[in-house]
Amino acid sequence: MTATLLIAIVLGCRIVAGDLFERRIPNRWLLAALLGGLACHLAAAVAGDTGAAGRALLGLAIGVAVLLPFHLLGWMGAGDVKYFGVIGLLLGPQALPAVWVVASLIAGGHAALLLAGRLRVLRWLHPLRTDAETPLSAASHRPGRVRTRGIPYAAYLSVGVFAWIVVHLGGLHG
Repeated sequence: MTATLLIAIVLGCRIVAGDLFERRIPNRWLLAALLGGLACHLAAAVAGDTGAAGRALLGLAIGVAVLLPFHLLGWMGAGDVKYFGVIGLLLGPQALPAVWVVASLIAGGHAALLLAGRLRVLRWLHPLRTDAETPLSAASHRPGRVRTRGIPYAAYLSVGVFAWIVVHLGGLHG
């Protein structure tokens, strides 16, 4: 297993915990993974893989460019965008489509469950909730305003990363 895959696995585990339980993507972890990934790619370039650093930077740029419009529209947090860029840097641009598809399918299922809960289609899933509450929503501190928690997309990106790594390693050793 390469060092960048190991960094991606450790970062992915931290992102899952942070996004699911704290609803935060820690910038320190993203920066550490970015610097660690760059160091690995530069070492590979010195060892003779002249395209390693270029592929890493291309992956970073594509990852950020693909999700940035969703952040600018207010549909996604900046942490999700930065994380997808770091994924591109660590795994390369070739991993991004598969990671994105897996994450988007999971997020779509999550969104469908949220919608079903709001429409009372699956009321039996939340029998202890009051009529004023909806699944995965929390009241804001401002009166009259409800702030939804959204979907933990970075956690779902991590699932895509783990799936891509399993398939990638299976292709190397299978």
